Amino acid sequence: MHTRRKLLADSAKVMALLAGAGLLPQTALAAWTQAAFEAKTVADAIKALGGGAPAESKDVTITGPDIAENGAVVPVGVATALPGVKRLAVLVEKNPSTLAAVFEVSDAVEASFNTRVKMGQSSNVLAVALMADGKVLFAQKEIKVTLGGCGG
Repeated sequence: MHTRRKLLADSAKVMALLAGAGLLPQTALAAWTQAAFEAKTVADAIKALGGGAPAESKDVTITGPDIAENGAVVPVGVATALPGVKRLAVLVEKNPSTLAAVFEVSDAVEASFNTRVKMGQSSNVLAVALMADGKVLFAQKEIKVTLGGCGG
């Protein structure tokens, strides 16, 4: 007769065997560059992400409202159809921490993302594409904030 206690004991034995063999899944940790998120300027954030001097490009697009009612939740979309994109980042020029989001991209993923960012004041928002060949391309849009989101 199988009881709950027997089932739990057998399950614990199986888990112990799997753990001993290294077959249990490991914890997933988000990969992020702390220096990039702590950067205070656009140039410092791009440098920390592994990029050089950025060049403006029509192939990188950014969408967002012209005027955001609430700076705590500003919807922003970034996209590019260029092949060879390795990272796509959202930077808010006048935020205390310039880097708002970074997305790791491969050829198997469509490089188009929508997110919400927090903005303390009206500022330029940049979509930055870091390419596999080392080029850094960007597009920018000015978004005016009527109610600050970063403690303002």
